[in-house]
Amino acid sequence: MARRPTFDYDLIVIGSGAAGSPAATIAANAGKRVAVVEANMFGGESPNWGDIPLKAMLHATQLYDEARHAGRFGVRSSTIGYNFMSLKAWKNTAIKRTGAGNNRTYYEKQGIATYHSLAHFLSPNEISVARRHLSAEQFLVATGSHWEQPAIAGIDEAGYHTPQTILDIPRPPKSMLIIGGDNLSVEYAQLFASLGTKVYLVEKAARILPDEDQEVGELFAKLLAEQKGVSVLTQTRLLTAQKEGLLRKVTFSRGGVEKTMKVDEILLTTGRAPTVDIGLENATVAYSPKGIEVNEHLQTSAKSIYAAGDVLGNKRYLHTALLESRVAAHNLLHKQKISPDYFGTPNVTYTFPGIASVGLREDDCIKRDLTIRTAVAPLTMVARANTSDFRDGFVKLITDKKGILLGATVIAPHAGEIIHELALAIRHHMHAADLATMPHAFLSWSEAVRVAAARLG
Repeated sequence: MARRPTFDYDLIVIGSGAAGSPAATIAANAGKRVAVVEANMFGGESPNWGDIPLKAMLHATQLYDEARHAGRFGVRSSTIGYNFMSLKAWKNTAIKRTGAGNNRTYYEKQGIATYHSLAHFLSPNEISVARRHLSAEQFLVATGSHWEQPAIAGIDEAGYHTPQTILDIPRPPKSMLIIGGDNLSVEYAQLFASLGTKVYLVEKAARILPDEDQEVGELFAKLLAEQKGVSVLTQTRLLTAQKEGLLRKVTFSRGGVEKTMKVDEILLTTGRAPTVDIGLENATVAYSPKGIEVNEHLQTSAKSIYAAGDVLGNKRYLHTALLESRVAAHNLLHKQKISPDYFGTPNVTYTFPGIASVGLREDDCIKRDLTIRTAVAPLTMVARANTSDFRDGFVKLITDKKGILLGATVIAPHAGEIIHELALAIRHHMHAADLATMPHAFLSWSEAVRVAAARLG
């Protein structure tokens, strides 16, 4: 009888972010010998420079912006100001409270070995880490993604920020050019515009927020321009960038016309690529620059290696990385495999008002040649809009011809909370009538859900 090979660990997780951390913890709690390898900051993107710090800053600046405009309610607001260093201190407090930001000891307290270094596969069961070799029976690759330098002549010499560095600046710049028009780009645009920065939002597509329904991008471009002074430049392509004194001079093409402008800072929020340069070919793992290839169980072409999160190349949210990590952990530990269920997973943009969507977009339905019905309930139809003096937004519902919910979009304060009712309804194939007859608390923004559902009959 052949002897089973001896490994240093039962499982090595490469990456300590949202796609890696849950799996490492689950395996350790199951009694497995687990190690985590992290090349950057323990905890990954979300607590260190992603969701947590950005949303903490957004919350603070939204409070500031609301206070500045509170005169219409009878609140004296003429002396309202902000201290940027204090805002950053609050950001750091929020990071600390999560307990995950750059917290290597979090894993060590659970009996998980940690290595702070790059990992490189030598074989399907062996990696090199900090000049030593480590072996494991199984691996989970959760290396995430990184920003690639954009194909803009001179951009490197001119200098630019990414979300990993922009919140470390000493003060808000007078002007900023943001490359990108997705949800993250819009969040940063609103953040800095609220602090007085003149923001230029540059997007190659015909509208910002191209992954949302058309009316979402149109409304939010209007709100950014009218309320925050943001210049939204769609169908625009940056050509060159150069340093000119303390400023950056950029050349861009819009409508076939080349123009130039000078800004204090450039922020790159799009153009991420999966981090796959870890010797995967030595482990017989199939991959491309677009990401690691996996089956429905998140298993790679190497039987002992699984992958989860941004390294798969899917444009998803943190909560989907958490889902994939838990699924990968189950499959690493059990013979009976499961698959991640993405159906009914919401997308949220943490602006004010918030943007949230779930299920199919109207464009998706048209491409699939589905017979659909739609209904839109403007926020002006609910009493909360009057008491809050906020009237820009809507709830949009999409159903099939039988009235079963297929998709939903919310633009409203607290949209990220409202959307879960709709996500649950879509996940369980509920009818619009079920929402229309459901009592919604009077003076809640969610009343707009009931109104939209009632319009579908």
